[in-house]
Amino acid sequence: MHRSVILVAVLLACSSMAAAQAPLTGPAAPKDRAMDLPLELLQQAAKEIAASGEITKRVLEGGTFSVNVRHITGAETALQHGKIAEVWVVREGTGTVATGGTLVDSEPGNGPGEFRGKSIRGGVERVIKAGDLVYIPPGVPHGIKQATAITYLNIRFEIK
Repeated sequence: MHRSVILVAVLLACSSMAAAQAPLTGPAAPKDRAMDLPLELLQQAAKEIAASGEITKRVLEGGTFSVNVRHITGAETALQHGKIAEVWVVREGTGTVATGGTLVDSEPGNGPGEFRGKSIRGGVERVIKAGDLVYIPPGVPHGIKQATAITYLNIRFEIK
């Protein structure tokens, strides 16, 4: 399943994106050949970030897209991206995601059009679990409101 998700991200990256805002922290995506990210690599990344208390590990950097492994316990800051779309593929666990509505106490994020907030007011909340896929278009507030532990692939790409 993870290979097909990466293929979708690469195809989207080739068709309608600009440079990503996140720093280069993972291996660069090759431009002249396919690249596999074995399940073992994704599982190891999830173990490392869970053990270190980190939330995200970049496993592929494409310049105009990225693939990240995320592990959340508790809640995360609510975000809203100006040009970045995200696809989440839940690998393990469950969590309550909130999307839509407006950010509470919104403040500027890491780049142009980026915002973060304490929570989301008036959005839609739902439980997501292993096997679910969530698509978040640019401009839509989103965040994990509560999770005992959830691990997911976060595929980010910038839409022109």
